[in-house]
Amino acid sequence: MEDRNYKELELMALKIRRDVVSMLYHRGYGHIGGSLSLVEAYTMLYGKHAHVRPQDPLWKDRDRIVLSKGHAGPVMYSTLAECGFFPKEWLFTLNDGGTRLPSHTDRLKTPGVDATTGSLGQGTSEAVGIACALKKLGSSSHVFLFVGDGELNEGQCWEAFQFLAAHRMDNVIVFIDDNKKQLDGWTRDVLYPFDYAEKMKAFGFYTQKVNGQDLRALDTAITNACAHTTSANCIVLDTVKGAGVRYFEEAEGNHSMKWGSDEIVEATKAALAELDQKISALAYELNGASASCPCSDEGETSAFAVTALIEKESAQERSDA
Repeated sequence: MEDRNYKELELMALKIRRDVVSMLYHRGYGHIGGSLSLVEAYTMLYGKHAHVRPQDPLWKDRDRIVLSKGHAGPVMYSTLAECGFFPKEWLFTLNDGGTRLPSHTDRLKTPGVDATTGSLGQGTSEAVGIACALKKLGSSSHVFLFVGDGELNEGQCWEAFQFLAAHRMDNVIVFIDDNKKQLDGWTRDVLYPFDYAEKMKAFGFYTQKVNGQDLRALDTAITNACAHTTSANCIVLDTVKGAGVRYFEEAEGNHSMKWGSDEIVEATKAALAELDQKISALAYELNGASASCPCSDEGETSAFAVTALIEKESAQERSDA
């Protein structure tokens, strides 16, 4: 790709990262660390590689994206909103009553979500089932599966990987988000993981390991994986939990955080201001105009209005049923 294309993707990543922080700040709590670590991967996937149609989320020939680490829903929601699957104002309704954006991804609620996940490990098996069905239908679509490093403590993941490798499921690309932390602390302290890339190679995967915050490296890795047709594929993402916002990178307990102190509130406001500046500067460089972000409005009126509307629509759907 040309440098301009990468700059456009960089702008997309900045906006997604900004929206992740903004929506969780508005919510007051949430899984910030593992959402931010996947921003670049989601940007590259949806910005270039994934075959999807925002105006037709159930398009039969689409690629399927399974976020097995469903608690990172905010990065998926921010990406889907950025791509036009639904209005960005929905981001303010995260985990509200009646919302279409629950804390963990739900295919029955959110346009663009292909698998309901959250119970760690189960998304890997769902991805296997989807991939098998696509093969039987003669589809050329891919399944992009995201799993967390802490999630790999679950034996179910390795059963699914064994099946993918044994059946040479080349239509599946597994992304391992190796951000080094999980709920209870550092992955090396909870259950030493050894080398994910070597383990996946031993299982029979064509495996690449890349800097998960490097758009160019991600582009090359995804291109290589999509072209590899003799085995299942894995890309190990070497990432930083809380990536892109120093305060969240350095916070010890950054798996899930609460905005309950002046320190985190002030740090978040400063981070949002910095991200806004970067977005405006890069948008001006690319287009000669700054870019506004619907999610950057600190007022809550639109958030409550959208929540009320969604609750009304949900009630109407229930009454119609």
